[in-house]
Amino acid sequence: LKATVPDKNMGDVMGAITKRRGRVLGMEPAKTDYQVITAEVPAAEMADFATFLRQTTQGRGSYTFEFARYEPCPPQIEKKVEQNGSGRND
Repeated sequence: LKATVPDKNMGDVMGAITKRRGRVLGMEPAKTDYQVITAEVPAAEMADFATFLRQTTQGRGSYTFEFARYEPCPPQIEKKVEQNGSGRND
């Protein structure tokens, strides 16, 4: 993930990345008053990121996202996926 965001929205966007099980890899200045955040975020957690970014930055933020690799998911997420896949709700 590479997200270009206004300086004033950095904290909110970094918090959203972390909330989505993401890892921030770095930040660098872009144009005046903007930063580029580089991060790794599971694809399954990115479904509503465009809407979040648009609302948080009033349409001034943008991002690109590409697949990097597969990784095992944490045990609590694995259990949730197994339950959803089996049709059970317990």
